[in-house]
Amino acid sequence: MCSILGIFGLQAGDDIPALRRQALEQSQCQRHRGPDWSGVYMDEGAILVHERLAIVDPAGGAQPLRSQDGRLVLAVNGEIYNHRELEQALATPYAFQSGSDCEVINALYREAVATGGDIATWLDRLNGIFAFALWDSERKRYLVARDPIGVCPLYWGHDATGRMCVASEMKALASTCADVAQFPPGHYYDSASGELVRYYHRPWRDHDATRGVDVSRQALREAFEQAVHRQLMCDVPYGVLLSGGLDSSLVAAVAARFARRRVEEDDASEAWWPRLHSFAIGLEGSPDLAAAEVAAAALGTVHHGFTYTFEEGLDALPEVIRHIETYDVTTIRASTPMFLLARRIKAMGVKMVLSGEGSDEVFGGYLYFHKAPDAREFHDETIRKLDALHNYDCLRANKSMMAWGVEGRVPFLDVDFLDVAMSMDARHKMAGTGRDGRRRMEKAILREAFEGYLPDSILWRQKEQFSDGVGYGWIDGLRDHAAAQVSDRVFAAAASRFPVNPPQTKEAYLYRHIFEQYFPGPACAATVPGGKSIACSSPAAIAWDAAFADAADPSGRAVAGVHASAFAT
Repeated sequence: MCSILGIFGLQAGDDIPALRRQALEQSQCQRHRGPDWSGVYMDEGAILVHERLAIVDPAGGAQPLRSQDGRLVLAVNGEIYNHRELEQALATPYAFQSGSDCEVINALYREAVATGGDIATWLDRLNGIFAFALWDSERKRYLVARDPIGVCPLYWGHDATGRMCVASEMKALASTCADVAQFPPGHYYDSASGELVRYYHRPWRDHDATRGVDVSRQALREAFEQAVHRQLMCDVPYGVLLSGGLDSSLVAAVAARFARRRVEEDDASEAWWPRLHSFAIGLEGSPDLAAAEVAAAALGTVHHGFTYTFEEGLDALPEVIRHIETYDVTTIRASTPMFLLARRIKAMGVKMVLSGEGSDEVFGGYLYFHKAPDAREFHDETIRKLDALHNYDCLRANKSMMAWGVEGRVPFLDVDFLDVAMSMDARHKMAGTGRDGRRRMEKAILREAFEGYLPDSILWRQKEQFSDGVGYGWIDGLRDHAAAQVSDRVFAAAASRFPVNPPQTKEAYLYRHIFEQYFPGPACAATVPGGKSIACSSPAAIAWDAAFADAADPSGRAVAGVHASAFAT
C-alpha cells in the first residue's frame, strides 16, 4: 500500500508552485505509508502526490501512473489482485507503461470513456483493496473511488477556496479542509457529474435473497483458499499475523500450503523467503502467544512471538491515536499492540502480512451473536458489521501496520469470497442446535470446512477479541490508568467539552482528549462513529438481550458467560 494526495479544481490565477509545495507538505504527513519513493504530478488543473510502498514491481511501477500519451494520471493506494484477467479482457489495446497491478485502472477508464461504458460496471470488476484518484487532463475530469469494504482509507474535503482535496489519511487534510470527512467505501465520485455514486451492490445484502441457500463446506473452503492465493501476489518478503485464534490461524494454514509449494518449486528451502514467517504479540503470559506457538508448530511456520510491557503500550498511546485517527475505545485497545508488532515486523525486513480481519463479521463470530433471535436478525447484523468495518477493524489493521510501512491484506474480505460466504442462509452460521441435534459454537460452519487444517485446540478455540487475547492485564490497566488521569469533575463536563459523540467512560474521555490534540474541530470528531456496543456489537444488537443494555462494554469479556451458557446442559 501507499498514500495518495490530490488537489483538483485549480484555476487561472492560482499560485501553482505554492500549491505544489503545500501538497508536498501535506503528503509528508502520511509518508510513513510509502517510505520507498515519492512522486508528484502537476498541471494547470490538478496536483497528485504519491508516497510509495513498493510491493508489486518494486523496480518499476512508480506513481503517479501515466498513460503513454500522458493524458491520464493515476495515484493509487492498494492492490488489484485480478489485474491480469482484466488486462486480458480489454477490448482495445492499451500500452502499459509499468508492471504495476494498478495501471489496469487507467486502461479500464480509457476503454469505458471510448465506448460510453458505465463507470460502476468496470469498478465492480476490480477484485482488490484500493483508494485512487484519476485525472483526465484532456477532459479536465477527475474520478475518485474506494474499495467495496473500505480496507484502504480515504478522506476528502474542500480547502478555503473550494478546491477538492483527497488523501489517504485525515492528518493530511485536517489543517486545510474544514469539512474533512471519510470517503465512503464502495462509492465513486466523478467530477463530470458532480455526484457521489455507490457502485458496489450485492443481492446477498437482503436476507430474503439468501433464504434457503446452502453453501457446501468444500465450496466455502475452496473459495477461501483461492482468496488467500490471490492475495499472496507479492514481489517482496511477506508473512502472516498469527494470534492463535481461528481466523488468523486459517489464513496462516492456507498461506503455509502455498508457501511450501513455492519452496518446492524454487528449490529454496533454506532461504528466508519464501519460507513463511508468522508474527504474534502479547503481554507476558498472554493467551494469544501460547495459542500462536501451538498453531505455528503445527503449520511449520518460522514463528516470532514478541512481548510488550504495559508501560510500553501506554507510552505508545498518543502516537497510536495520531496514526489511526480515531478515539474509538476498542480500536485503540487493539491497535496499540498491533502498532508495536508492526514495528518489529518492519525491522525484520517484511513488507506485507496477511491477517484474519473480517471473519467475525461474515460468520457472526462475536460472542453476542449467540443471542441473535433469528436468522434474519443474525444476517442483518452481519451486514451492519460489514458496513462499519472501515471504521473499526479495517482502520486498525491498515493504519496500525502502515504506520511502519507494512501492508496488511485481509483474505476474508476478498470480494469473490464474500459472494460465496454471504450468500448462504444465515441459519447455517448461527450458533445453537445443529441438524444433528448437537450444540454448535460460533463459526461452526467455517471450522467444519477446515477440519484437519489445524490442531483441534486451535480450530475449536473460543473467540478472543485481539485486545483481550494479548493479555487481560492490558484492558484492565488502561481502565485503571484512565481513572487516575481523568477526575470525576472533569468527566462530569464531558458532554460540554465534546458535544459530538461525548465519551461515556473515563477511558473514552482520555482517548478523546488525545485525539483532539491532533485532530481538533467538529468535522474530525464526526469521522468517528458513536453509539453503545456490547462486545463489539452494533448499537442495534443491544436489543437482543435486556442484560446487554446494562453491561454494555466493547470488551469480549462483557459476554464471556454467553458461550458457556450456550453449551450448558
